[in-house]
Amino acid sequence: SSSSSSSSSSGAARKERESSRQKGRRRMPYTAYIVEACRTAGGKKNGALREWKAADLGAAVLDALVDRTGIDGGAIDEVICGCVDQVGQQAGNIGRMSVLAAKKIPETVPGTAVDRQCGSGQQAIAFASQAVMSGVHDVVVAMGVETMTNVPIGANIIDSYKAGRGMPSEANGIQEKRPGVQFSQFMGAELLAKKHKLSREELDNFAVASHQKGAKATSEGYFKREIVPLQGVNKQGESIVHDKDEGVRPATSIESLSKLKTLQKDGMITAAPR
Repeated sequence: SSSSSSSSSSGAARKERESSRQKGRRRMPYTAYIVEACRTAGGKKNGALREWKAADLGAAVLDALVDRTGIDGGAIDEVICGCVDQVGQQAGNIGRMSVLAAKKIPETVPGTAVDRQCGSGQQAIAFASQAVMSGVHDVVVAMGVETMTNVPIGANIIDSYKAGRGMPSEANGIQEKRPGVQFSQFMGAELLAKKHKLSREELDNFAVASHQKGAKATSEGYFKREIVPLQGVNKQGESIVHDKDEGVRPATSIESLSKLKTLQKDGMITAAPR
């Protein structure tokens, strides 16, 4: 009876909070619109973009965005940049560094960086829209940048650990709750796969379909408008135009993916991109 009453009370509280949120949304004075979007073509580690610095990649897209919209770069109120590994050339506020590296945005425009791991770029969009909807800003650029050739995945944690600066999960409060546990998105993916009863075969089929869709969209030109072509280098070091995603693998098959080892014993997650 007590448990049932608690559950009912909790459910009522959730409904009340959701009602308040809905009313809050209706009271928002402004509507946010995405007026333009562009990106570089994705690159592989040590691929065509290997000689580019992170801030220069961000600046190239910022300049292209100003060109496409025709706005005055100085009219931008804020640049919000998502970035996971904020260390080395991606440290020191990569959003601000991208503004300083841009040719068509004055240095008077502020920039900031946000880290929500692989959701960092999406979070930048959320923060940008919230700023507009609340009336704090009129024009905000949401972006994301990462160059894993120069700043490998996990560098912000690994480099600091090697320098003796500890690990993120060693906080006393965390270790009291989950002693010895090291958090990672790979572990999270395993937990989600088990929770939703996904099989290794389903995951591999999804990965194959993803690459097939990417290859089809590329060959039929669906990505052409959104991509900002950049000067890159091929394997021989010769200058080329980089305007196609390097991560799409049209030859990906169930047979090839089935040969990959899982990251954990008795797990389902492999190195195959999904």
